[in-house]
Amino acid sequence: MMPVNLRLSCGSLAALLWAAPILAQPPATLEQQQQILPLPGGLDQVPVFNSNSPEVVQREGILLSTFPASGKATPAAHLNYAFRGRFDIFAHHIAKPPDPADLTTLYVGILAYNPGATPVTIDLLHAASYLSQPDAPFVPLPARQANDLGQIFAGPGDRVMLDILRRRRQEGWPSQIVLPPRSYGLIANLPIPVKGLDPPLNGRSLLIRARSSGDIYLASLARFAPEDEPTLAQWQETLHQGGLVTPRDRPPSPPNQPGNIIYSRVAGVALGSRWHNPQQTPIPIPNTGEAFSYPLSSLVAGRLGTDQIQTAPLVVRYPDTAYAAHGNYAVEYDLVLPLHNQSDRPQTIRLALQTPIKFDAPAPTLRFFAEPPNRIFFRGSVRLRYRDDQGAPQSRIIHLVQRQGQQGGDLVRLTLQPNETRFVQFTMLYPPDATPPQVLTVETLPFPALGERKSP
Repeated sequence: MMPVNLRLSCGSLAALLWAAPILAQPPATLEQQQQILPLPGGLDQVPVFNSNSPEVVQREGILLSTFPASGKATPAAHLNYAFRGRFDIFAHHIAKPPDPADLTTLYVGILAYNPGATPVTIDLLHAASYLSQPDAPFVPLPARQANDLGQIFAGPGDRVMLDILRRRRQEGWPSQIVLPPRSYGLIANLPIPVKGLDPPLNGRSLLIRARSSGDIYLASLARFAPEDEPTLAQWQETLHQGGLVTPRDRPPSPPNQPGNIIYSRVAGVALGSRWHNPQQTPIPIPNTGEAFSYPLSSLVAGRLGTDQIQTAPLVVRYPDTAYAAHGNYAVEYDLVLPLHNQSDRPQTIRLALQTPIKFDAPAPTLRFFAEPPNRIFFRGSVRLRYRDDQGAPQSRIIHLVQRQGQQGGDLVRLTLQPNETRFVQFTMLYPPDATPPQVLTVETLPFPALGERKSP
């Protein structure tokens, strides 16, 4: 590890001894001096149907509709955006009954419509959806675990992103849906049960990667059903007669407004499913004992001094919801790093995912808490592909749990020979319950002292 400075921002020792009353000390921080570089590459142009507001659903109605407003009882609830070709569907909602005595099951439906005169085929390339209870409860997990078999997760967002990272179509999802001309079809009809839970609270996450042969409109809708799941006709009734689900989330702060920012939650169509870097120019590794970091999911007021906002823009949205897809939930970061040792001797590097204390203005340091608080800021899996020091190809999935301001341990260590370029591919789908930003750090380790054993 590189040298760090421990700093207590709590005033002088004399002030602590003589001040009255004695106040609790601010938490100690660690400063890591290094370069913070803009992330290479950018977002693709794949539209994402992003249904995340209101997060807590307590009444029936429309969560997000891209249908035309014509003929609808609530025109303002329909955003008039057609999908064609590659697109994603992301949804993340929580059921919390306003009356604890009424535990009727909430359903979330994803309704599609073909407005054209010929059939449209929707290919479901990858698809997964899980409940918090019982599918993916929030259980305590170690900071780092091997997860090649895909059996480690905590929370439905974590589990869904893991499935899509592994390019799965969960059992029960069809490979294709065919919509006849001017016809409706259900892509999903999923319950969020709360009966038998204490407290009666449950959540569901969903991510579908799809391709359509023609124009379609989509809507995510909420409806209660005491026994059987809602029918296609009932979902159509909700679409045509319903209004936006209330109560609503807090509205966002206007852009460029000073003061604290309310990001709000997303209900709209985001532009960008995957961040990748097609131009793979060799990247010189840091000098011995130094490091650089790339922000992941940087956002307004959390750019880590790079002036780079990675947030996917929204092409359509409701006026009381987020202006951009802050956090890039479900966006895939697929980065190929051609790391180059331009020195005349072997160099050992390490890669780490870290969760620094959030900041915006330029600074030559990342700050971490000496003892991170018990607030989970990242919970998810990453995939690494590379050749090891013996030249053998490796592909590993690692599950990580990080608290606010946590430095994070090694993902991998590699020794590069003089003038060697080693390709490392880092892939992650940003989990819905994470808090941005994180950084991907590349550090060149100091040379070991004579006789010192090399770390495994």
